This record gives sequence, structure tokens and C-alpha cells, in this order.
Amino acid sequence: MEIFGWEIDPYPAAMAAAGLLIALVAWLPLALRRLPLSLPIVCLIIGALIYAGPLPAPNPSPAAHPYLTERLTEFVVLVALMGAGLKIDRRFSFRGWLTTWRLLFVTMPLSILAIMLTGMGVLGFGLAAALLLAASLAPTDPVLAADVQVGDPLEGKEDTVRFALTSEAGLNDGLAFPFVHLAIALSLAATTGEPWLARWLAFNVVWEIAGGIACGWLVGHLFGWATFKMPGDTLAKTGDGLVAIAATFVSYGVSEMAHCYGFFAVFVTALTLRNSHRDHDFQRDMHDITEQIERISMMALLLAFGGAVMSGLFRGIGWADILAAALILLVIRPLAGYVALAGCHASTEEKLAIAFFGIRGVGSFYYLAYGLNHGEFQDGDRLWVILSLVALASILLHGLTVTPAMRWLDRRHGRPVD
Repeated sequence: MEIFGWEIDPYPAAMAAAGLLIALVAWLPLALRRLPLSLPIVCLIIGALIYAGPLPAPNPSPAAHPYLTERLTEFVVLVALMGAGLKIDRRFSFRGWLTTWRLLFVTMPLSILAIMLTGMGVLGFGLAAALLLAASLAPTDPVLAADVQVGDPLEGKEDTVRFALTSEAGLNDGLAFPFVHLAIALSLAATTGEPWLARWLAFNVVWEIAGGIACGWLVGHLFGWATFKMPGDTLAKTGDGLVAIAATFVSYGVSEMAHCYGFFAVFVTALTLRNSHRDHDFQRDMHDITEQIERISMMALLLAFGGAVMSGLFRGIGWADILAAALILLVIRPLAGYVALAGCHASTEEKLAIAFFGIRGVGSFYYLAYGLNHGEFQDGDRLWVILSLVALASILLHGLTVTPAMRWLDRRHGRPVD
């Protein structure tokens, strides 16, 4: 390629760009610690600047590469789920995770219902398209919510807000899948007329959830034994945190071959692996490698997203679209979250923080790509625009407020401020 009369070989240019990206992965989190800016916001800005410059670049729109979008976002979410599960210090229990259950079984269904009605009433979508949008936007993202998650393993940074949002993000990604499949079934039934309810309930709801949990538990136990308890040289003695990536891939692969929900499986595998030896220093090694890989892949995706915004992703957007995005972020999630937390043992400011910081991002892109790739939807391009608008607004709104809000909460509750 030629830039300003200078002939440049694309391969070394790509290598140099990759090196800069990795350097930014290492340096930016440190540079941003004292600023009310999040890493995703900086990535969006860099991506927009790249596409505003003279360098030739491929079309970054997710609608232009639906299958690639599905696979790349799937990978990032999987690694994020493993990292989230490994860093939760609190032991799994139904009583100890009561806040999580409230968010999963009250906030999420209410959010799906309200977003679906918004999609039909404000945006003019049909039932199937509105349901797909709702199922995609209801889950809290495990990738972009890093600033409101618990600390690294054994650090003890696990207050009510951080634990609730981390555990919610780990489990609600899998719980959104039945609703995505319901939207797909409705879209296909509109063209084929085939019955769908019995199969959806038996297979997509019961089997895929139960099977995903079972697969995750089994793989987690096997890796826990091989990592910490196997006679002789265990995997922990290698000191190589890539064991966590191996567990992620095995868990997801086995569960998907069994036609179960792989997101459920990976998070359950992470919890089980952590529980096999909770206080071992190798837990930090495994978490660190997942965090590094997650950050690199997340930054690459957000650079493309920033480029898509600069390339005209929101061309032709209307007031109805802006109104719907505002309702989803400022009304629906906060109200649904606060309703679910009524009566729980948390202060008012903690409830408000949990309800407000329901960040939307990479996981939403995956669900929409999956739904559009497997169903028959007439409004695919507009669905991408609405979802991208909500994700962009979430990255900016939550990214600018999360640092001061969490520091204020820490000071108010007498915790050390990072």
C-alpha cells in the first residue's frame, strides 16, 4: 500500500501495530488509574482516530462481518468468564449469593420484558426482533465491567457492589441464551409455521442449562484435580497460567459438543477450579493470563468498534433510537435492578450502584450476531445500529462515572481507596 508516496508493506505495518497495541495493553491501565476514564473509552478514541486517518483499513462494521463478529466476541466473553470466576473469593452458596439470584431472576426478566416492549412500541420492531434485541441487551457484560468487578484472587476486594456485579456478569450471559433461542424460534416459525414451544422448553431451557452446568462442574473438577491434587507433578507446579485457557477451551468445547450452553459451563468450570484449592498462589497465575488475553482481544474489538462509529455506523439514526437507548440505560436497568434488591442487606447507595452499573458491551454484540446468523430477521441492520448505540452510550456513561463512584463508595464504607 502507498501512503503519501511512501510504499509500505502491509505485513510489517501490521506487526508494528500489533506491538503498539500490546504495549498499550500493559501501560494504559496504569496511566488511567487516576483519571475518570476507562480503558474502553480510550480504545474507542484510538479506533476512531485510526479510521479518520489516511491509512487504508477494512470495513469494521459488525453487520459487514456477521460470522467473524460472532466468533471474535464469543472468544473474548469466554476468556472474561474464566477470569471472573477465578477471582471470586466468596465460596458458592445459595444464601451467600442471594444478591446474585435477585439480579438473575428478577432484574434480568424484567429488563428483557421492558426492552422488548420498548423495541415494539418505540422502535417499531416485530415481536421476534424486539425479543432478540432485549435478550442481547439485558445481560451485564463480563468484559467491559472490569472496573466494577472484584479484585484479583486472594486480594479481598469483594464488597457488596463488586461481588454482585461480577457474579451477575458471570451467570447472566448463559441465562440470556434461552431468550435468544426463543427469538430465533419465533423468527423461523413465522416463515415455516413449525411448532417450537415444546422443543424450546425441553431443549433450549432445561437441557442446555442443566447440561452446561454439569459439563462445567465436571471439567472444573478434572482440571482442579490435575492442577492441585494429582499425584506427582501437578499442573500448578509448572507455574504456567495457560492452564486456565486450556480449561476454558475444554469446558466450552465439551459443552458445545453436548449441545449445552458453553458460557454457563466456562463460568462453572472457573468457580469449581477456584474451589479446588482456594488459597493457592497459582490461582493468581491463572487469573493473570486470562486478564492479559482478555484485555488484548477486548482492545482489538473496541478499536474496530471505534472505527465503525467513525465510518458512519450511526448514519441515519433518529430520535426514536436515541430515546430507546436512553430508556434502556437510564430507566429500565436501574429500575429493574433496584426493584430486585428491595429488602436485601445493602445500603441505599450500594443498591443504586448495583442497579446503575449494568454495563452493556461485547456480550451484547455476540448475542445479536448469533441471533442474526441463526434466525430470519428482517431488521438486522437497524438492530445493529440500536445495539451499537446502547453499547457506545454505556461505555461512555459508565466509563466516565465508574471510577469516581466506586472511590466514593469505598470512602463512605471505610475501605481503602485504590
